[in-house]
Amino acid sequence: MNIDNKLQKQDTKVNPITRLDYPDPDVIRIDDTYYMISTTMHFMPGGEILRSYDLINWEHAAFVYNRLDSTDGQRLEGAENIYGKGMWAASLRFHRGVFYVCFVANDTGKTYLYMSESIAGPWKKHHIEGFYHDCSLLFDGDNVYIAYGNKNIYITQLNKELTAPLKGGLHRLAVSDAGHPGLGYEGTHFYKVNGKYYLFFIHSLRDRWMRTEACFVADSIDGTFTGGDILIDDRGYCGQGVAQGGIVDTPDGKWYAVLFQDYGAVGRIPVLVPVTWEAGYPVFGKDKRVPRQFEVPCGKESYRYKPLVQSDDFRRESGLLEEKERELYGCYGLKSVWQFNHEPNMQLITQDIENGVLWVETGKRCQSLLQAANVLTQRMLFPRCAGEVTVDAAALKVGDYAGICALQGCYGMVAVTRRDDGFYLVMKSKIAEEDSLRASSEENIEEKEWEAVPIKQSTVRLRLEVDFTQMKDEARFFYYDYGNDNNAQNHDWDSGTWRPIGIAQKLYFKLDHFAGCRFGLFAYATEQVGGRAGFSKFCYHKVYM
Repeated sequence: MNIDNKLQKQDTKVNPITRLDYPDPDVIRIDDTYYMISTTMHFMPGGEILRSYDLINWEHAAFVYNRLDSTDGQRLEGAENIYGKGMWAASLRFHRGVFYVCFVANDTGKTYLYMSESIAGPWKKHHIEGFYHDCSLLFDGDNVYIAYGNKNIYITQLNKELTAPLKGGLHRLAVSDAGHPGLGYEGTHFYKVNGKYYLFFIHSLRDRWMRTEACFVADSIDGTFTGGDILIDDRGYCGQGVAQGGIVDTPDGKWYAVLFQDYGAVGRIPVLVPVTWEAGYPVFGKDKRVPRQFEVPCGKESYRYKPLVQSDDFRRESGLLEEKERELYGCYGLKSVWQFNHEPNMQLITQDIENGVLWVETGKRCQSLLQAANVLTQRMLFPRCAGEVTVDAAALKVGDYAGICALQGCYGMVAVTRRDDGFYLVMKSKIAEEDSLRASSEENIEEKEWEAVPIKQSTVRLRLEVDFTQMKDEARFFYYDYGNDNNAQNHDWDSGTWRPIGIAQKLYFKLDHFAGCRFGLFAYATEQVGGRAGFSKFCYHKVYM
């Protein structure tokens, strides 16, 4: 087939790809298939790997781990948590028939190396002695190196078992951004292309906050790395720069970078950038900017990708092969679009597959939503989306809350709660202390109730709408008023009305969670444990008017 027939002209609708929070991407290609991993932090299962055949459309392929170390923080024991920590900036590689995923966890201070002969797993956990911030592996013949650091970027040779630095092996400072007043070089991606060695970094401009991509090249592993900024572009979006990610070639020799761009509260979203080479040096886009129009691979034209966000009736397909079942439903038996906020306690979760209800029991007393275990989450979609869910609250205890939230440090939620005199619908939130990236105070955990509506029925339908357009970052909350029909499971949709409740909650991307806002289904207790709530008929609306 002629190479030109493998390419198609695309316009600005290509970017951003996924329109979802997949930060710090790394990407590889095996034959005609691309795989991408990104930071998953405190969400479990973790280390999500996506699959694509054209670098634009992506679907879930696997989770690398179900649980990490099951520490108190990872399990949300008591007041412990790992918000904004956990797994960061993984390196994904394939060498001599084995897949490798390497990353550090900022709560444990360890470097993890997972290995598998199949992208689907099972993945076996190992450790590398030391802590290698934003690390990147390079397999160079029989030698293996790891590049890492912040401002000062080092290259260290590993032993053949990949368990520790090689005694007497290479350990050197490769590039330094010391003295940078803001974000210095980090987010390392390390490659060898046509005999030359390349280090790619993210950093900010020195005179203002804007992420920028840099590259340095050397003729040998111990040679001098020279280079500088290769992409300085916000794509016309709110001054938010594009940077940090991997590069990959196509089967016909074209090159692309998959980087990310900040989009406010919705998170950090991947951006595809064409790459060319001039005299052995990579050229990202044109004039250090992402083109509005460029050629991309066609991939498999008839292939239908599984959506990265989905509605869920909490039932399951039957008769699947083990590998396919693991891909679609993961280790916890839920659709792969779901991740728990921290490691779940599955003894408190019951799946009624026949009736399509997910039951969540409370297991500890909480001061706020952020202490609640077993919050089930999905990423939110840029620029707008909405989520609806039916909640059966009949088995709640006094002081319990169950509903749907916009999960972030400064969250908002609509819930049904039980009080001494009956059931109420409430809208609660945590208000930001200020609008910078800085984390909110850990002491500021009190939820503010904005409105409470008494109801007669114990089964309710709740809705959450979000608007991220031009970083508006606003969430609104609704409940369905059934009129004379008090049965939410069997109501006539024409008999009622969606009614707003509470305030429009301003959302913020902050360093306390360091993650994009998500839909969260939750049930938690403030007085006594043992109550439970049933969730059914979750509907994900990708755009609302």
